[in-house]
Amino acid sequence: MLVLPSIGSTGFLRHFAALGLLLSVAGCATLDPDGSKFGQPPPPGPETSVPSTAPRTTGIETRAAADQRYVIGLFGGIYRAPPVEAHLNGILAKLAAASDTPQEVYKVTLLNSPAVNAFALPSGDLFVTRGLLALANDSSEIAAVMAHEIGHVAARHAFQREEQQKIERLRTNVANTVQNRQRGEEIEATGKLNLASFSRQQELEADRYGVALVGKAGFDPYGASRFLRSLGRSLEWRSCQQDSNTPREQVDIMSSHPSTPGRIQQAIISARQIGAPGIGDPGRDAYLDAINGIDFGDDPAEGIVRGLNFTHQKLGFAFTAPEGFTLENCSQAMIGVTGSRMEAIRLDIVQLPAGSGIEDYIASGWVEGLKKETIQQRNVNGQQAATAEAESNGWKFRVGVVRLNGEVARIIFAARNMTPDLDARFVRSIESFRKLQGGEAQGVRALRLAIARTSGSESAESLARRMGAPGRGIDLFLMLNGLQKGRPLEAGQRYKLVVE
Repeated sequence: MLVLPSIGSTGFLRHFAALGLLLSVAGCATLDPDGSKFGQPPPPGPETSVPSTAPRTTGIETRAAADQRYVIGLFGGIYRAPPVEAHLNGILAKLAAASDTPQEVYKVTLLNSPAVNAFALPSGDLFVTRGLLALANDSSEIAAVMAHEIGHVAARHAFQREEQQKIERLRTNVANTVQNRQRGEEIEATGKLNLASFSRQQELEADRYGVALVGKAGFDPYGASRFLRSLGRSLEWRSCQQDSNTPREQVDIMSSHPSTPGRIQQAIISARQIGAPGIGDPGRDAYLDAINGIDFGDDPAEGIVRGLNFTHQKLGFAFTAPEGFTLENCSQAMIGVTGSRMEAIRLDIVQLPAGSGIEDYIASGWVEGLKKETIQQRNVNGQQAATAEAESNGWKFRVGVVRLNGEVARIIFAARNMTPDLDARFVRSIESFRKLQGGEAQGVRALRLAIARTSGSESAESLARRMGAPGRGIDLFLMLNGLQKGRPLEAGQRYKLVVE
């Protein structure tokens, strides 16, 4: 795997854990045991009905096929973009031909996820998210990503890691069985550190392999260091936007990847062994042509954030958070916090148990510290609803549930100091929950990338203003285009914008 998962979602979850909100639903990044859903992977089984006249096959699904199907479901399904697919397949063909094993068959699949990620299965199946496509700036950068993943496959890193994990699990089990608990925990911690170190070594090995392969295939070998630099800026930007109280050291301490600065330096050293900067083809124009118009950010079908508004096209509802919140759509919930980190919000959808009334459900024990005497039945825009108060570990909560067909929306607000004004704002926000009407759902559009060519008079600030809605701004423009603040743009050069 090339990069760390987005830190935004887990950052918000840490805030809820710190607030003491002990839900039976554990978090955004995992599959919720009670069935909450904002885009969970499909269950095992056929994805479409099969005609009775279709040829029949026997046998068990291969592990490679099962892994591929699960990964595709986990990351929002396949993203169809023929120009991008054609461009990536062309790059992949050049990389495969230049590799030490040109007979190997590799395939790249685009994933419908805004997360910046890429990874490979031992079968040679490569996966790239559209979020990563938006961050890369030329063909050599995306070639470096795929070459890195080919390096993992060629070195059989997945098999090595699996064997190492088996050893560490065995050591932990033995320690917990024959020694005291403290000693067992020490050995388990040591095992985790060994695994992290083992994986860091793999990542650097794949980096070196990838840079060499990119150069051999005729691409600019410095594309790897440029992309890693953009990756580092992306992580910093998200951390600043969504989780500024979490030190970077805590984010990276148990990471299975080396720090980005170290990888950048290693990638530059590897590229210098091939030649001086300027060698190879960056392929910038061809890449920008390919990604022009692809979706950016959240998929409306799985929930989309616009400022304080959250709209879920597939489930058919809209919701507005109180002023001062920054919202993030996770895989299993919509999460938000205020800049002071003194208030937080979570919204998810779960199945309503058969025969359960809305008041019965809110009191059924999924929130710790609920005060049953505060339960009030409500009508929220024609939907049955109920609200209640809860308190735990010094934090106070306003909880709301709204019936949505056979499901229920759960809305939880948390505050350190629940003033009457804040409580009233929370209630107004709960009452903003509504079902989408008529063709309203179809009117919810994804953001997209657009490519703009500069004139001699334009600046980064003026181009950033063309991105329109607040929250995207100059910092996002600079990050997406690999630019430094204060440096002038090149006349006639093409840059990425995020537009409606």
